[in-house]
Amino acid sequence: MYFYVKILNKLKLKNMKKITWIIGVFLFWAGGTYAQSKHLLFKTAFGEFKVVLYDFTPHHRDLMLRSIKDSLYQGALFNRIIENFVVQGGEHDIDIEKKEAQDPLHRKPRLAAEFDERAFHKMGALGAGRDGNPEKASFLDQIYFVVGKKITAADLDSLEIKKGIKYNKEQRVEYLAHGGQPRLDQDFTVFGEIYQGLDVIMKISQVKTDKQDFPLVKVPFSIVEIKE
Repeated sequence: MYFYVKILNKLKLKNMKKITWIIGVFLFWAGGTYAQSKHLLFKTAFGEFKVVLYDFTPHHRDLMLRSIKDSLYQGALFNRIIENFVVQGGEHDIDIEKKEAQDPLHRKPRLAAEFDERAFHKMGALGAGRDGNPEKASFLDQIYFVVGKKITAADLDSLEIKKGIKYNKEQRVEYLAHGGQPRLDQDFTVFGEIYQGLDVIMKISQVKTDKQDFPLVKVPFSIVEIKE
């Protein structure tokens, strides 16, 4: 009897080790992108998609949350659509330029760039638009989603030389597997990504536009914070 009990105990220990390993892997995965603290739901006529805001770009995360609370994006449109590049929404560059030109104090409010190697222009990445300011600071009310293109190793090698940056292993694996817009890295702040419903933004990216990239039909969207 003792012999059988000993065998059973060994089997239990083996199973416990296996379970512990599985839990460890899960916790490692959960500690990544999807464990970030703030999530958003975008609603459009094409469907809904969910976005995670990165905690490692806290100023852009907090600006986005304040903008939603202040209804800044109420009635907002995706107003610049370029297939295989980006879907841009919020206040358009032209409107921002006009507004700032009319300001007697010549103010140009911007948010300082936040660059982090974990935040790059993969497919579905959420970025902040900007003008040509040398600090690469972001507009306060313009966002875009990456709907990029296929990327090759040669593309990344060329961009490293041209931009003077280095793509790490994770970035290379992601770009080569799924594509994106690496040429925007370290020039525009990425502060989130779509984690559910990427197909929706891809549908929007195929909307017909005029020569100025304005969609021929209005594409409104609304945003709510997901409370969990």
